Amino acid sequence: MAARHEEIADELRRAIDREEYTVGGMLPTETELASWYGVSRGTVRQALASLTADGLIGSRQGARRVVLASRRSQSFTELRSFAQWARSTGREATGRVVAQEYRPATKEDSVRLHLRERTPVLHVLRVRGLDGEPVLLERTVYADWISPAVEAIDPECPSVTQRLFDDTGVVLAYGEHVIDAVAAGARDAELLGVRRTSPLLRVRRVTTTREGRPVEWSDDRYRSDVVSFSVHNSIGNNALARTTADQDRGPGPGPAETAGPGEGQNG
Repeated sequence: MAARHEEIADELRRAIDREEYTVGGMLPTETELASWYGVSRGTVRQALASLTADGLIGSRQGARRVVLASRRSQSFTELRSFAQWARSTGREATGRVVAQEYRPATKEDSVRLHLRERTPVLHVLRVRGLDGEPVLLERTVYADWISPAVEAIDPECPSVTQRLFDDTGVVLAYGEHVIDAVAAGARDAELLGVRRTSPLLRVRRVTTTREGRPVEWSDDRYRSDVVSFSVHNSIGNNALARTTADQDRGPGPGPAETAGPGEGQNG
């Protein structure tokens, strides 16, 4: 049986999800919450500490708690897979491989994955969903040494990260993310069930093992009406960097701009 502070934290999470407390708004005071739930202020503080650890709320000493994000926001404070993030929000993650094939590594692949050009690498186009609703397209290029293990995974596996760990012991430990916005092309719109030119949030990422060995690089595109991103930092640990579009532009087309088997260029 869950402790009372855990039950209160879950109730507040659900209230934030329902936007009873909107992002930027204030939560009731500790005294008000204690009265509503019939508990001590100490129990309320424990519940609020849990929400703070999740990145949902924040406060200054002596001030009421401010809602920073809903659980639909994916935080980049820690490296978590899509499936892990979905579970943390109480949602079920789904996955479906649309296209998969080996191609010779391009110059960009070789740079990002530390491979020689034209090394065979596995390209996978995968649709990810929350409770069956498509919300994300992953176009991922896997390094040659991990590609056979990825190829053997069930096309509808909800968590590739967990499956790789179970099968090979590989831990995806570090990630570098570049976030921007793009308009949905014809292919993206069809797979995500949105109108063409709808805004999508794009995350280009490179993920490595604990030893720094690149495992994958990916162009991920999220429906902006379903998912948002949150980054929490401090003056003592400021890992967020800003670049111009020119600075971020890679040496060539990425996986999102190349055609998969039987599909045309993403328009």
